Amino acid sequence: MADALSSGSARRSSIDGIETFRFSNEGQDFVVCSAQGHVYSVADPFKERTVYPVFDVEWYPVNQVEKGNSRAAQRISVIRTLAARATKFVNACDFDPEGETIGFNILRYACKDKENEAFRVKFSTLTKDEVVSAFGQAKRPTGQGQARGGRARHIVDFVWGINLSRALSQAMRKSIADYAIVSMGRVQGPTLAFLADREVKIREFVPTPYWKISGVFEGKEIRFVAGYSTERVETRTAAEKVRTDCEGKRGTATSILRNEFSVRPPPPFNTGDLQKEAYRTLRLSPSRTLQIAEKLYLAALISYPRTNSQNLPPSVNYSGILRGLGRLGQYSKAVEAILRGPLNPSNGPKTDLAHPAIHPTGEAPRGRLSVPESAIFDLVARRFLATFGPPDRRELVEVRLSVEGHEFMFRKEQMIRQGWAGIYGKYVSANDKNMPNATEGDEFRVSSVDVREECESAPTRFNQSTLLEKMEKEVIGTKATRAEIISTLVDRGYVESGGDMKVTDLGLTVVEAMEKYAPAILTTGLTRNIEERIERVEDESAGDAELIRETVRVVVEGLVGLNANEEQIGMSISGARTTAVPVARGRILGQCPVCKVGELRAIRSMKTRKRFVGCSNYPRGCRASAPLPQHGKIETTHRRCPDCSWPIIRIGGGRKPWKLCVNPSCPRKK
Repeated sequence: MADALSSGSARRSSIDGIETFRFSNEGQDFVVCSAQGHVYSVADPFKERTVYPVFDVEWYPVNQVEKGNSRAAQRISVIRTLAARATKFVNACDFDPEGETIGFNILRYACKDKENEAFRVKFSTLTKDEVVSAFGQAKRPTGQGQARGGRARHIVDFVWGINLSRALSQAMRKSIADYAIVSMGRVQGPTLAFLADREVKIREFVPTPYWKISGVFEGKEIRFVAGYSTERVETRTAAEKVRTDCEGKRGTATSILRNEFSVRPPPPFNTGDLQKEAYRTLRLSPSRTLQIAEKLYLAALISYPRTNSQNLPPSVNYSGILRGLGRLGQYSKAVEAILRGPLNPSNGPKTDLAHPAIHPTGEAPRGRLSVPESAIFDLVARRFLATFGPPDRRELVEVRLSVEGHEFMFRKEQMIRQGWAGIYGKYVSANDKNMPNATEGDEFRVSSVDVREECESAPTRFNQSTLLEKMEKEVIGTKATRAEIISTLVDRGYVESGGDMKVTDLGLTVVEAMEKYAPAILTTGLTRNIEERIERVEDESAGDAELIRETVRVVVEGLVGLNANEEQIGMSISGARTTAVPVARGRILGQCPVCKVGELRAIRSMKTRKRFVGCSNYPRGCRASAPLPQHGKIETTHRRCPDCSWPIIRIGGGRKPWKLCVNPSCPRKK
């Protein structure tokens, strides 16, 4: 900001360790001090974290809420000192509900009620031209809808999350004298319910076998594989009959259909599209993608990455950005071709009043980008360029073949003329295969017939990309919070980390408890309704007081059910919590030799983070336990110690793993 507005002549200074910049512009002296995120946070006045219900909440300096955040106190103090001598205020925080909330709180609390006096600056990129232009058009706010909506969202989410989380955590403490944080948020609950519902379907799925048939067809200088027209043959006998009838025989091409069509360029990225495409092509998690995109935005390389828009309005200055990208060697050929035609991007249906779709600024990186940063920048740049490309021309070919009264079919899609796909390059999902060059009446020899037994596939688990898509479709969470919610589910031990989002026993048990005793909390309809009401506060068509009252009513109803069944909830969650932090593959070590009912499991203590062996029957009185080495991979050997019947485990893996009985009192060890 200071660099752009001062033409590089800003003076850097430090006040109590907080960096500020000073410069003069048109006879006025300015000082720039950054917020660096939220310096005020919603909290309750109670020091004891087990108190609930809590509805008396207020905004506090972050350092009073989060331990070890003394920098926030220093920053507030510096802003307060600067504000005391200021005659005008300018709010240049990001123009979205979170940015509005940050700026509003600082102006109200640190600057003493200046939120309605401050000039508002709105921009989508941090290029010099746009920053200067935005400051030239700065105006005092005519309304504070986005700030009021953002503040209401924080209060609603806090009241919702803190009360339900404390209720679940306290249920554990009262039932087994053990306290652990078990969280339940407004968006977290329905999202976990999606995953749990899918997990239950997968666990209950009973596969039904069927047979698939394919034949290898050979002609003059051509060989291809075609599938049997009946995709599922119900019995092996019927499948083997097809093989007997067709193998070694000759088949005739009875029909060949060709359908040529155009594929329009994809729209430019919004936040969700970028996160999903980065996961598909780069295997970067949604939260990681957003972190990298924010770094690129702060480096003035891409536009603001938190947007719903799939549109690039003419004000974006297409030609200027294209010429800038053209100076970067890897994009020069594509830019040269695009500039020869009209500049009409392929916009999508989604819009955002605050920001356009994510696009490169045309600026060259000032320093060396990391590998992930370079990858996201390239993905954004090529998607931007592809939106200006011509349509692809593709063809769908379907060949039907008759062999002894049986029909086989070959169907594939192929590229005829590459347009935007040539610009998008390696990010295009291609499935082209060699096409048989055949005409009706051609004969082919069936050299072999493959009969393969398969089973119906269980429903697939969500991955981070498909879960993000599900949240968008159900309209829960926001573009800024969805990725964070997904990360929280993993951090809480509700979902195992990795490609597929497998729900743990703890996650399933929490959902089961909520469905049984507070079912409304998990419904998407309720969460969606809250989102819609927050949006009405943001566009100033409704106030926030009624929204907060409604939130309190819903939370109280949920707490009544949870509070009345604390013992049952605590016992079930405690039993499931032992598997919430997996130690290694095969964490169930074997049957408990003490109670003969439970299973001995490798557990990591939530409190000490140390791992040990414990019995799954602990909630019902079994106290069998044993220490474990704190380093090395743990695997079961499926063997019992011949002297004490406790499990023998393998530690460390590799060529020389260490095997031992887990019982510290084993006679063999003496």
